[in-house]
Parts: sequence; C-alpha cells; structure tokens
Amino acid sequence: MNSSREKLAATLFKRYEHNPILTADIWPYPINSVFNPAAVKINGQVLLLNRVEELCGFSHLTCARSNDGLTGWVIDKKPTMKADQSNKEEKWGLEDPRAVWLEEQKQYAITYVSFSEGGPVVSLAITKNFHTFARLGGLLPPEDKDACLFPRRFNGRFALIHRPIVRGEAHIWLSLSPDLKHWGDHRVLLRTRHAYWDASRVGLACQPIELPEGWLMLYHGVRTTTSSQLYRIGVALLDLEEPWHVLRRSEEWVLGPKERYERIGDVNDVTFVSGAVVMEEKNQLYAYYGAADDKVAVAMADMDLLREYIMACPEVTE
Repeated sequence: MNSSREKLAATLFKRYEHNPILTADIWPYPINSVFNPAAVKINGQVLLLNRVEELCGFSHLTCARSNDGLTGWVIDKKPTMKADQSNKEEKWGLEDPRAVWLEEQKQYAITYVSFSEGGPVVSLAITKNFHTFARLGGLLPPEDKDACLFPRRFNGRFALIHRPIVRGEAHIWLSLSPDLKHWGDHRVLLRTRHAYWDASRVGLACQPIELPEGWLMLYHGVRTTTSSQLYRIGVALLDLEEPWHVLRRSEEWVLGPKERYERIGDVNDVTFVSGAVVMEEKNQLYAYYGAADDKVAVAMADMDLLREYIMACPEVTE
C-alpha cells in the first residue's frame, strides 16, 4: 500500500463541472444516445468523433467540434460516417472509434469497431479533414475491439494496440505491421489481474500519449459484481521505442463511476475513456469518456501530476 500514491490517484482527474457535455437531447437529429468518442485537435479546435446509437439500435459516427474542448459544441447536421452496406463486416454499424495523427502520412487514422453477425472487427479509415474517409477495411479477425495505432512507426513497423477475445479471456494485445495490411508479432501487452478492479476484462481507453518517460496508455478495466459490471480507468507506461514492453502499471483506478450521470444510463456504472487531447496552454490532459453508455463527459488531469503518478506506480517485471 502506498497512501500518497493512492491519494494522488483519487484526485488526479477532475470532472468538468458542467458534465455531461454531449447528450441525445441536444443532437440535431433523432438518436437514442451518444457516447465513446475519439478525440483529436484539428484546425485549432477539439474534434470529437462520437459513437451515436440510432433508434433501431445500430450505431454510426458523428463529429462535434469545440474551440475550447468544453463548450459551444457544433455537431454535424447528419451522420459523419455511416456503415457501408457493401462491406459485410459493417452490416450492423460502426462503434467506439479512436483516432491518431500519423505524422508520416500527414493524415488521421481512425480505428473503429465494425459490427455484424460475424462478430466485432477492428477496421481502419484514413482522413485529412473528417469530412471524407478512405476505408481500408478490417485489420484482424473477430472478436476484436478497443484498438488504436501509435502515431509513428517502430523500426519501420506500425504498432496497433487492440483487445481480442481468446478462450473467453479479454487481455490487451499489441501487433506490428509494415504496411497497415499484414499484421504479425502478436503478443499480450496487458493482462487482467485476478481479484483486482480490472479482473474481468481490460481494453485500451484513448490513443497512446507520448511522454518523455514513455507512452502513457490509459485503459479500462472491468470488475463483474452481483449487480453490474464496473468500468473504471487505469494507467500504464510503455517503453518509448519498444512499446510492447510495459514499464509501469497502476494498482488503483484513477477514474470510475461516481456521479449520477455515470451511474445511471443505458448501461449503468460505466466510465469509458476513448479519446484524449493534451491542452498545452493549460498543461492538462482532457480525457473524453462515455458515461453510462448514453452521454459524453470529460475529465481533466494536470500533466505534471499525471507523470508524477505514473512514475510512482509499480514497475512491471513480468
């Protein structure tokens, strides 16, 4: 037990006082819910690419833009990216995007879940402007979710964090590719931990964030209780040049269901971070999350305290 580290973990992320920031009742067309957004900076604005659940139960993706990342959201008047019915893997919709800027390609890479009777598949799309998209299709076989690319190559290869289900187990994996088409060197990156808050399932939260100490990886952990599944957020630190090596991992969660908008919704007790941006002028990380699977909220963490916390977390020796 480390009481000072635990105290820091409990106060690291501060919820925006006017949460939730996006809800179905402000949407420009009829929907059931909005949640689990990707987040990037573009043209001086914060852009959220949100998962939007339609009244039939299928999902698509729609952009919302804000000058400060908190207020004044301008939402696309119609779906930004809908399922392409010529792609069988997208038959039942698009879910849970993550996005990252690929400096080499000068484009954004969007990884999202394509859903059909074949199971969830991680798919990839490329865009420069979030108006037009080039879809590159599925990357790996189902069942797979919670994926994002790193913003640069490692020894000439792209790296993908993702979460396949293998023998009913849900661990975080990392795979490598020379061309974004052919994937190999698959390895488990982060496992569930028996009896911990992340005992049942783990998955990537937002895109990896580069720090001087390594890659900051926020991840969600699930613990199954008698009444629900609790989705909370933890952190890990990956090696800067060999991100398949985990350097540190939090024992505590740093964000979990607490407020009413996180406790009650379409799926109770969920804080599901899926996008983040670094606000350099404030030295803060804005972490955007789906709250109870039917609204979008944001929590902020001071970057210096975030680095202090992750460096106080136990080293991983496995």
